[in-house]
Amino acid sequence: MSAVRIASLLPSATELLFAIGAGDDVVGVTHECDHPAAARRLPVLTGNLLDHVGQPSAAVDRHIRAALHQGSGLYALDEERLFGLRPDLIVTQELCTVCAVAYTEVDRAARRLGADVPVLSLEPRSLDDICATALALGRATGHGGGADALVSAMRGRIAAVEGRRPPDPRSGVVCIEWTDPIMAGGHWVPEMVRRAGGHDLCGHEGEPSHTITWEEVVVAAPDVMVLMPCGHGLERTLELATEVTERPGFASLPCASTGRVAAVDGSAYFNRPGPRIVDGLEILAAILRSEPPARLPDGAAWVPC
Repeated sequence: MSAVRIASLLPSATELLFAIGAGDDVVGVTHECDHPAAARRLPVLTGNLLDHVGQPSAAVDRHIRAALHQGSGLYALDEERLFGLRPDLIVTQELCTVCAVAYTEVDRAARRLGADVPVLSLEPRSLDDICATALALGRATGHGGGADALVSAMRGRIAAVEGRRPPDPRSGVVCIEWTDPIMAGGHWVPEMVRRAGGHDLCGHEGEPSHTITWEEVVVAAPDVMVLMPCGHGLERTLELATEVTERPGFASLPCASTGRVAAVDGSAYFNRPGPRIVDGLEILAAILRSEPPARLPDGAAWVPC
């Protein structure tokens, strides 16, 4: 199949499509598709139904859980605008219920288009899976050569990071994907920790992110802590850091005593399974090989402890 009009309902898919050379074929995106800059100029097909800008993490979590419990969606799909764009391929996901428009809603809209418009659902759980999604998009859009080139470059950079001699001993790491309640990063994040030279103490490779207690973090006694709350950039993550650093027992953790608590731009480099996930891997490797006050790469900063 060679698609020439693509509706991307997933920020990571939008990034991949532009990275493989299919950006000119993308006719519509989500309200969260902020990279590359050209994507911001495209028609927006979704909107956020929950207004949680600036709210504490616990309040955001309560709103999301309540909406899901009531069977309400978190995002609105502008079906009329979608129909007007006449896409011949829709790209979405089923992996996470809070990351994109519900797959059932997308599938229903695709059927209403009435032209057998295919829906390509991307479900990566590892770095290899992310590379595989790029190749799948290449096949679906007629940009196989661009996909091959992107994946080759990504795998080369991954191999370069993994080929470095790991710190001795390997640091025990906790990656926090939500600050209240505490969630340990899953899917590809624990793999990133391993490939970067560390050992993830609370996450499990290929398995979803999951809620853990603060007591579990204290017992894990991480040498390094990385704050990467889902959907947040570096500035907001630094603002939310006190939701972790002010908890009882934080000061006694090894990572607190050495100052090795880092905040990162999770939205750009860790939460989205797109091409910039490799930048996240390189950032993570730099964190594991550094101590304050050494400067971290763009997209990361030490948290005052």
